Amino acid sequence: MPSKISSNHFAAALKVPDIRCWISSVGFFTLGSRALAVVIGFQIYQITHSALFLGWLGLVEAIPALALVSIGGYVADHYNRHKILLITRSCSCACGLVLALLSLQGHATSLIGLYTVIFAAGIARGFADPANTAFEAQVVPKAITVTGGAWIASVWMGSSIVGPAIIGFVFAAWGACGSYLLITLFFALSWLSTLVIPPKIQVMPENKEPLFKSIIMGWRFVLSHQPLWGAMTLDLVAVFFGGVIAILPIYATDILHAGPQGLGLLNAATSVGALSVILYTTKHPPITHAGRNLILTVAGFGISILIFGFSKNFTLSLAALALSGVFDGISVVIRRSMVRLLSPDDMRGRISAVSWVFVCSSNELGAFESGMVAAWLGAVPCVAIGGIITLAVTALTASIAPQLRRLRFDPQTMERLEIDHLP
Repeated sequence: MPSKISSNHFAAALKVPDIRCWISSVGFFTLGSRALAVVIGFQIYQITHSALFLGWLGLVEAIPALALVSIGGYVADHYNRHKILLITRSCSCACGLVLALLSLQGHATSLIGLYTVIFAAGIARGFADPANTAFEAQVVPKAITVTGGAWIASVWMGSSIVGPAIIGFVFAAWGACGSYLLITLFFALSWLSTLVIPPKIQVMPENKEPLFKSIIMGWRFVLSHQPLWGAMTLDLVAVFFGGVIAILPIYATDILHAGPQGLGLLNAATSVGALSVILYTTKHPPITHAGRNLILTVAGFGISILIFGFSKNFTLSLAALALSGVFDGISVVIRRSMVRLLSPDDMRGRISAVSWVFVCSSNELGAFESGMVAAWLGAVPCVAIGGIITLAVTALTASIAPQLRRLRFDPQTMERLEIDHLP
């Protein structure tokens, strides 16, 4: 199959049936997960009216995900990744149904019950995320890594737009229970799309090292490759300090006065910007000067977050979030390609696990940080400080990581271009 695919054509990936099924799986799962984030956040804020509880929401999911993701990477390298995904997607369906049942109580909904289900979802995520990234490499041939990854990221971003945008209106019409039932349907469709993908050849480690030693090998590989740890660090800092998703209910309710519909649109705005640029990268991959482009886009992300932080106009806030999505979209394509192209086949799960440690730390722990700082200083100072820190760390990384700054790939062969005499 790979030999018959022209990597130069932007639609080459869509001609592969297994990639189309995988795109459907990713799309439906993203619809459900992004909608879930909106509903659970708005529901908890309705009950508590507290930024502190929004922060705790991120921490509750992060604890099991971070604790288990390294083990999940080991499992993804030593066991069938396809089966792992089917099991974890089944768990997502179960969590959606339980949340719907809990929400039948209306305003008497148990906070402890909601947090418990999110904790369980975090356990499933600890195994799903590494398997998801590693299995994608089995589905998408290397020759079309960037274009295939761009299409998958495009659907992911598109679903990130549609999920939050529609779920706000569903929540307003049917409440939390109806919203969770729709989310469960999305998870079930993702499970079916994954099921129809036929078994794939998986390269297993020749020697099965002890669990702890095997996990350390993944970390050692990442930390010994400056482009990998540099890119992961940039993403960690940008999202940890610059991410605003966790406190959007505060902006929608108290600053912009936009209600649940406005919250859905604010959540979708970032993905609108990201989708527009990712679709462009399917024809013009930003991989030739990968490192330089990554650093510039993270800096642009920090600037757009500063604009959002001080805005009190709903339209300007949407535009600023969309602009942050443009920069984040380019970053997503580059980072996905880097992890794929710089990882050995038999270590993809463990290297993906390291990457997801950074992602979980930035997303869920970042949500906790946002909630704490917003409760302490207020939402606007929280966002402003995050944007400034993002810009400062981007400048520092550019100066201390020359291999990342000068990282390049040949867009035809997807091979890394070596540059001698780095300063």
